[in-house]
Amino acid sequence: MTLTPVAPLPEHEVRVRAPGKINLSLRVGPREDDGYHAVSTVFQAVSVFEEVVATPSEQRTLTVSGPQAELVPTDGSNLALRAAALLADRAGIDDGVHLHLHKGVPVAGGMAGGSADAAATLVACDALWRTGLSRDDLLELAAELGSDVPFSLAGHTAVGSGRGHLLTPALSRGEFHWAFAVQDRGLSTADVYVAFDDLHGTALVPDQDDDVPLMQALRAGDPRALGAALHNDLQMAALELDPGLAEPLAVAQDAGALGVVVSGSGPTVAALGRSRQHALVLAAAFTASGVADRVLTAAGPVAGARVVSSTD
Repeated sequence: MTLTPVAPLPEHEVRVRAPGKINLSLRVGPREDDGYHAVSTVFQAVSVFEEVVATPSEQRTLTVSGPQAELVPTDGSNLALRAAALLADRAGIDDGVHLHLHKGVPVAGGMAGGSADAAATLVACDALWRTGLSRDDLLELAAELGSDVPFSLAGHTAVGSGRGHLLTPALSRGEFHWAFAVQDRGLSTADVYVAFDDLHGTALVPDQDDDVPLMQALRAGDPRALGAALHNDLQMAALELDPGLAEPLAVAQDAGALGVVVSGSGPTVAALGRSRQHALVLAAAFTASGVADRVLTAAGPVAGARVVSSTD
């Protein structure tokens, strides 16, 4: 009998999972002098995950697998490599790292896949290098990397203010079930905000009081009330750039979704089901109507970036 040689396991490997998100509500203010928009948003982390495996290396390198992996840059512009560099600089570490990203969150889909990669990398490299930084330290670094990275680190349900990076945990009961119509064509967040400015040049400063019904629905664990309260100020801008998104929105409504909304800056469309089984019905409607390149189902809320395995 011939034995096939087995590649040796790395001497130290840290595997971290971080969730994608949806914006249950996204209210956008006018463009400010620094180029950013003040927002008021309610995030929910959902069970569509990015996985990052960090192993020791002489340099800082990155590989990618999973759906749409070919669309993900592997050079220094990648947010995960930027996260590793920022953490190393803050901790005074010169070590390299090899990062392998396995994609589960749609690329450029409005579900913060790149932010999840960055959050997972902070947690993975912190464990790999044993930096000893606190969770608050990691949240501070996350905010330097991007508006959605702190929430990818924290997970669950939270209210975001400022650029979305200032988080307040939100009380939420029960579990909510979602179906997602995913498009292979992405939408640039920057382009969607430009379109928003063109449509709403005099946007009002966001008011968190507008989301009182949504927050009450979360506290009550009431999916019907939550569906009625879903809101996204960027939805019209996303439809302006990609009119085809009207089709999955209509399909979900016709299939009895409790609520349907473009996720973040799009183009992913999120439909809220009455139950896990109803989310599968919504997913089947997306598939049968041909309005999505891929269809996902998920539940929320879930935890943020966490170590799932580590070998020494």
